[in-house]
Amino acid sequence: MARAGVGVVLAVVVLACALGARADGSDHKYKEGDHVPLYANKVGPFHNPSETYRYYDLPFCAPDHPKDKREALGEVLNGDRLVDAPYELNFKEDKTSQILCQKTLTKEEVAKLRDAVAKDYYFQMYYDDLPLWGFLGKMDKDREQGDAKYLLFKHIHFDIMYNDNRVIEINVQTDPNVAVDITEDKEVPIEFSYSVTWKKTDIPFEKRMEKYSKSSSMPQHLEIHWFSIINSCVTVLLLTGFLATILMRVLKNDFIKYSHEDDSLEDQEETGWKYIHGDVFRFPKQKSLFAAIIGSGTQLLALAIFIFLLALVGVFYPYNRGALFTALVVIYALTSGIAGYTGTSFYLQLEGKNWVRNLIFTGCLFCGPLFLTFCFLNTVAIAYSATAALPFGTIVVIILIWALVTSPLLVLGGIAGKNSNTEFQAPCRTTKYPREIPQLPWYRSTIPQMAMAGFLPFSAIYIELYYIFASIWGHKIYTIYSILFIVFIILIIVTAFVTVALTYFQLAVEDHDWWWRSVLCGGSTGIFIFFYCIYYYHARSDMSGFMQTSFFFGYMTCVCYGFFLMLGTVGFRASLFFVRHIYRSIKCE
Repeated sequence: MARAGVGVVLAVVVLACALGARADGSDHKYKEGDHVPLYANKVGPFHNPSETYRYYDLPFCAPDHPKDKREALGEVLNGDRLVDAPYELNFKEDKTSQILCQKTLTKEEVAKLRDAVAKDYYFQMYYDDLPLWGFLGKMDKDREQGDAKYLLFKHIHFDIMYNDNRVIEINVQTDPNVAVDITEDKEVPIEFSYSVTWKKTDIPFEKRMEKYSKSSSMPQHLEIHWFSIINSCVTVLLLTGFLATILMRVLKNDFIKYSHEDDSLEDQEETGWKYIHGDVFRFPKQKSLFAAIIGSGTQLLALAIFIFLLALVGVFYPYNRGALFTALVVIYALTSGIAGYTGTSFYLQLEGKNWVRNLIFTGCLFCGPLFLTFCFLNTVAIAYSATAALPFGTIVVIILIWALVTSPLLVLGGIAGKNSNTEFQAPCRTTKYPREIPQLPWYRSTIPQMAMAGFLPFSAIYIELYYIFASIWGHKIYTIYSILFIVFIILIIVTAFVTVALTYFQLAVEDHDWWWRSVLCGGSTGIFIFFYCIYYYHARSDMSGFMQTSFFFGYMTCVCYGFFLMLGTVGFRASLFFVRHIYRSIKCE
């Protein structure tokens, strides 16, 4: 049954991604002289990937009646706004100095373009679904006088490679020697032109996207990736050895001690973790919040696993525009039933009374902050007139997905969890009144324990984090999903091991309040990732401006919050399994 459900989810997502990637219905085969579609996408500052604008927001040459390309949900979420470009790049037709248009730029248009050149604006286009980029101009600084000269490129050269009847590769070149000076605020007459050269190649059509993933597959980068894997594996082995040689040895001694304790009960008082057997399974405070965290964290863990499965089967190949965003939306909607079932079932195991309120809480725990963040950032994008602002139709589609898919599945999962009639399995009976927790050193308090718990898992992934950030918040392309999946598995294992070890040490000093501590320690890696976000923004990137800053920290805060919920759930589940095991192994009555 579970395997069938997994198959259905994957089939739906693969179909959705495929439809988004093949919305134009083209077979990419052409005859000599055929029109090959060229779409202009967007322009924006090179160092601010979120701050992009429509191509014709700048005074470029435009067709008489430009038409917007119909785009899939994921493409719109990605900020793509494709529109017809005026260049005519017919199949296998060379052109030399073809005039695109002649126009006179007004003072306002000159100032707008000069500001774009000063901010290193680039443009992006798609030719037969192949991406191409170029800069609008360049800024020359006079070293002697210290003045800056702004040059706007007015000629573009396209190098296109073909194999038989298919387009294989396209490159664009801008000639700094063919540029116009836009330094002064005055009207400037300009003649835009372009040229095209077609060349034959032996590269097959199936491999035409490989050039875009070469950067992440180069030997020096692969070496760093494998160094990250080895570093993470060593961490796992050290932790495994620690648990096997230290923790299990201590537990073995504890079991021997407690098994012989019945003979000398009058002479010896119970100490250590057995002493609190009547309190260790006492349900935590804030049951509803606790169960909601477990439900949402389980859903996010399922979401991550499904995304990795799709990545490993090749759905997210380079420039499958919007496929990742489509998959995230669809899978999150389809896995909401997992959150409903897990949260409600666990809430009732904790003897909660109002499961309906808990179900609503579970559904809003992650979705709520994400929605509020989106509303704020979408308002910022609208104020900037950026392509990151979602059209009204797209917002309606997302609301419909939430209303018709996410919410019903959440409710159905909650009903199934209510009817599961499972009781909490505790090997020890809980006493009526809780024991007082002894005074402990400062380093055994929550915050120091969280710092220790989050450091090791973060150290296992921090090398890979740079490449992920450079892909999401830069112009790199990440394609080595197999390595990323291995790092993810290592992250889960290390989080579970560390949380279990800290839980044992907490119980050994007779601190029975481990429920919330295991969640906080397990999820603390998300806090470390957030601190890395701050470091990356200031030290490793050139991002600037209110819009880019708000987008970066807004969405990365939501991602770190999601990691906190997911890894907190992993930490608690591992600790619960461990605690049940050790107390089941001794005689507690």
